[in-house]
Amino acid sequence: MKAKILLYALPALIFTILHLAQAQQPKKIPRIGLLNFGSSEADRPRQQSFLAGLHYLGWFEGQNIAIERRYANESRNQLLDIAAELVRLRVDVIVALDSVAIRPAMQATGTIPIVMAVSGDPVEAGLVDSLARPGGNVTGLSNVSPQLAGKRLELVKETVPGVSKVAVLGPPTHEDWIEIGFAALQQKVWLQTLQVREPEEFEKAFEAARTKRAKALIVLPSPTTNYYPEKIVSLAAKYRLPAMYGLSSYVTVGGLMSYAPRLSALYRRAAYYVDRILMGAKPADLPVEQPTKFELVINLKTAEDLGLTIPPLVLMRADKVIK
Repeated sequence: MKAKILLYALPALIFTILHLAQAQQPKKIPRIGLLNFGSSEADRPRQQSFLAGLHYLGWFEGQNIAIERRYANESRNQLLDIAAELVRLRVDVIVALDSVAIRPAMQATGTIPIVMAVSGDPVEAGLVDSLARPGGNVTGLSNVSPQLAGKRLELVKETVPGVSKVAVLGPPTHEDWIEIGFAALQQKVWLQTLQVREPEEFEKAFEAARTKRAKALIVLPSPTTNYYPEKIVSLAAKYRLPAMYGLSSYVTVGGLMSYAPRLSALYRRAAYYVDRILMGAKPADLPVEQPTKFELVINLKTAEDLGLTIPPLVLMRADKVIK
């Protein structure tokens, strides 16, 4: 009888021991890889917004998630290496905190989910199949909106009296060229395209704008221009060109004005994609979102240096004014 009781009790005892052993093992927490083209200092504001979004959704570093941060310090070769390193670490998701980091992440992995915090036009760039159904392992946010180019040109016309010639600075492949061309036709403005591939070409582009007597400048946001705001702002001051920028960081360092998506909102929203992926969603099924919040920033000190008076109606619409 005792032998029978022991025989029946043994499986239950083994199950209990195994269950207790599993319960005592530490639970694996998800690992997020942050891929940055810039430096840790330059990317700090982006990470703060992203982390705020994670906190809102209940994710806290060191508690229920781990974060692997990698910085390329503006080296494209280094970017490829650190993307591969994140793959070797077997992170659960890679977040590309700038548009330059997206393609290296895609080259490093075709299986680990990749979240784009900002991306220009990801369909035009071949990063996703469509905004509604990205396909593959990439999704996230675009910082391109159909109304941006026309709105920037409109604000330039309202701000610079009698302007009829506007130079536009950006890389040859920028998706805004066609859009801003249509806006120029509607607003009866002649455009001069200043196509640059490298920062060494900036000075030559500004000289060309002066030769053609452009009265204002629009700088398109791109990997070619985004990492050299001080250089471009300095050249705009040297050539006395009132300039509209695609990022508010230009205005912070002395640029005249910017009209752009609120980047902090995009980085915060990137946390939503990470949350969905960690909860089991596939990137291919998460639509790419376009920006819905924009801000106009104006630097009155720069306007004064240019001898320019910002019209009251434009000033009233500004979200931030630097004096």
